[in-house]
Amino acid sequence: MIRYILKRVVAALITIWFIMTLTFVLMYAIPGSPISTEKVYDVALQQALEEKFGLNKPLHERYVKCLVDYAHGDFGISYLKIGLTTNEIIASGFPYSLRIGIYASGLIVLFGIAAGILAALRQNRFVDRFLMVLSTLGSTIPSFVFATLYLFLFSKILGLVPAFGVKPWTGYIGPVLVTSVFSMAFVTRLMRTSMIEELNQDYIRTARAKGLSEHTVIYKHAFRNTLIPLVTIIGGSLPGLFSGALITETLFSIPGIGYISYQSMVAGDIPFTMFYLSFMAVLTLASNLLTDILYGVVDPRVRIS
Repeated sequence: MIRYILKRVVAALITIWFIMTLTFVLMYAIPGSPISTEKVYDVALQQALEEKFGLNKPLHERYVKCLVDYAHGDFGISYLKIGLTTNEIIASGFPYSLRIGIYASGLIVLFGIAAGILAALRQNRFVDRFLMVLSTLGSTIPSFVFATLYLFLFSKILGLVPAFGVKPWTGYIGPVLVTSVFSMAFVTRLMRTSMIEELNQDYIRTARAKGLSEHTVIYKHAFRNTLIPLVTIIGGSLPGLFSGALITETLFSIPGIGYISYQSMVAGDIPFTMFYLSFMAVLTLASNLLTDILYGVVDPRVRIS
């Protein structure tokens, strides 16, 4: 297992390097300068800023400096917010995205699994049909539509939550729901299908024939065998949850990583854009590695020797 993890880490580092290089080339291939005369009207000031940010140096020197700085944890100076480093912007925005990601992950796991099991145990009854309708709506309605409806009803009409920001704490309710609704609906449907399939297996009939309680049959035998596809789906959704949902944070005006990355991409803030894409790559690779390890935990048959 240790040898396998080391191989994956090396492969991840190579992948991150490739993504950084590709992003660097594409960002600097855009015509014009990030410090253009449209943003800075004084030509002398533009030249001074380009010299400060090293934009007047050859491309290969900027590339080498970028790699060295990243190796030391320095993500550069923001072109969008003059006077602030990318590290400082990350430190101010990441806590918002982290909280939303943690709350959304908890909601997806707890409600998605519980709703899926309940629907499977009440197959073709009212509860099952009701939960399937909700999960269908959750997986088909775009997040920006759901966010707009939420703000219109609970903020404008009822006045129960703020229209933007996360103060007071009720401001987190909307972003967490909007961020988690798609994955939660998918987990619910997947859990229902997997549980129904497992409950129809011969070993479940044998367990019931031996006189085991229904709780033991469902949660100790059937539930454990439904975890493989569940781990795959939840693991695949983690990068989007913890990297800041771009659309959600923009609609709710939350200064998290997703909202800042949107502003940076529009404004041509190369340092922060490179950090965000690299950060997404790291989260995705880490999530895939964690998922592979959890496979061996939930099912000994797929453990890596």
